[in-house]
Formats: sequence, structure tokens, C-alpha cells
Amino acid sequence: MLQLQRKHTVLLGKLRLVAPKQAPEMFVLFCVTSLAICTSGQPLLSQFKGEHYSTRYVCSIPGLPGAAGLPGDNGLPGPHGRIGIPGRDGRDGRKGERGEKGNPGLRGKTGPVGPAGEKGDQGEAGKKGPTGSGGVKGSVGPVGPVGPKGEKGDRGKPGLPGTCKCGQIVLKSAFSVGITTSYPEERLPIVFNKVLFNEGGHYNPSNGKFICAIPGIYYFSYDITLANKHLAIGLVHNGKFRIKTFDANTGNHDVASGSTVMYLQPEDEVWLEIFYTDQNGLFADPTWADSLFSGFLLYVDTDYLDSLSDEDEL
Repeated sequence: MLQLQRKHTVLLGKLRLVAPKQAPEMFVLFCVTSLAICTSGQPLLSQFKGEHYSTRYVCSIPGLPGAAGLPGDNGLPGPHGRIGIPGRDGRDGRKGERGEKGNPGLRGKTGPVGPAGEKGDQGEAGKKGPTGSGGVKGSVGPVGPVGPKGEKGDRGKPGLPGTCKCGQIVLKSAFSVGITTSYPEERLPIVFNKVLFNEGGHYNPSNGKFICAIPGIYYFSYDITLANKHLAIGLVHNGKFRIKTFDANTGNHDVASGSTVMYLQPEDEVWLEIFYTDQNGLFADPTWADSLFSGFLLYVDTDYLDSLSDEDEL
């Protein structure tokens, strides 16, 4: 390629030395020579000196492809690619055909006896069997419980006059009690510990409660002396106030009172109680002032009295 450039330079120099009249003919000669050199692919000097060069295209015409070279060394491994998205689960395969029944295995050893199961339901009654021979008469059993009371029978004929026993069925219940201390605790039964009268023993001086033993109509009353404070007191029946009274202290001693009538059943309880805090002016002085709580049975429940009369006749 360097020689070709030198030839072009020589030709250009000769073209400059030619007279102006001969310039067009030299220019045409220069173009034909350049075309021949490009077409043959051999430098001009090689034709004169006899040098041999490999045939190749100098201009834009490509030559024949050469032989393949030796394979090069393996390159470094490239970085791992990203993990792809998991594929979808494949479809379930078809159910296989049922295999042939195998030979029965050897019988194993008998295991331990298990625990007894729960008792089953009672089975249906079987057919009645033949009647057996009569057994020996047994001993008399114990007396059974008393049955319900039967209906009242017809009235019998009048009997002979008997002895009067009216006093034996008269039922009594009455009490009157006082207190020896002033200003008892509020919202609790007031304990009247001074017993003046206690017919039947139905009043309990240890807790201040009257406990009914005979059903019937009762009358209760109280007369309470108060001093220095107001008094808010009430009569309680089985935990509920039946009556309440309030007396204001005017600077002198005063008396608060109350009374009522009520029906009581056995085990009913009655007592007095201060129902308001700091309104506790109950006063007692054994030498000159008392505070009293009283009650008594007016008449007995007629049904209860009839049942007692029937028992006496028996």
C-alpha cells in the first residue's frame, strides 16, 4: 500500500512537469493507470521487478474467506442469571388400576385382653317362662311411710260428754324487752338485752330478734327515748322494713313510738334497726329512762289450730 502511494506521487510529479497543452492527456492516462492497479490488485513495481505477492483486493472488492482459525481458550464463566418464576403444578395423574389381591398373611399372636366396655342398653324382654312352684312365705317387712291424708269423712254420732281440755290447746306468744346501752350500731338488729317478759321464749336476747313459732296475727310496738341526736328507726320483717319513724331532737329528751299488726309464719323474724347513719339518738338509763320493744300473738291461724285439734282427737 505504501508503494502504491509512492507511485501516485511520482505520477503526480510528472503531471506537473508536463506542458499545459498536454495536461488533459496526462490526466486521462493517470486515471486509467489507477484503475488498472486497483483492478489487478498488484503494485506497478512488482510487474517490472518480477516480485511475487499474494493476490488480494486492494479496493472495495472482498477476497475469498480464509481457513478457520484454531479455537480460542474458554472465557470466564458469566454471572448466574435470575431465578425464573416457578412453573405451574402439573395435573394429577390418572388413578392407577387396582392391583391383584395379595396372599393373606400369617395370623399374628393374640393381643392382651382389653378393658371392659360400657354397659350396653337393656335388651327387649324375653317371652314369659313357665310359672314356677310357690315359694315359702317370707317374713313381714318394715312399716312403710305414712300415706297422704284422706278426705274428711262423714260426721259421726254425738258422743258422751267428755272432760274439758280447752286449756291444753291455748297457744301463747308474747314478749317485752328493754335495752341498757345507748346509741347502738346502725343498720344492724338492735339487741334489747333486758328481758321484762318472754312468754314461749320466742324472743332471743342474744341477737335482738323475735322468731315466730306459731303462725297467726301479731301486734308489735316500740317506745324509744331519744337524746342528743335525731332518731331514724324502723321495724324489720325478714330483712324488709315494715314501718319507719323519724323523730327530731329539739334539745330535750323525747319519746319516739310506733306500732303495727302483721301476719307471721313459722321461722319468720322481726327486729328493730336504725336505718340512717348519724340519726341514732336512742337513749337508755336504767335509773330513770327506758327504751322498750314489745310484741304478742293476737290469734292463731285457724287452719293451724284445726290441725292441732285433729291430732288431739287421734
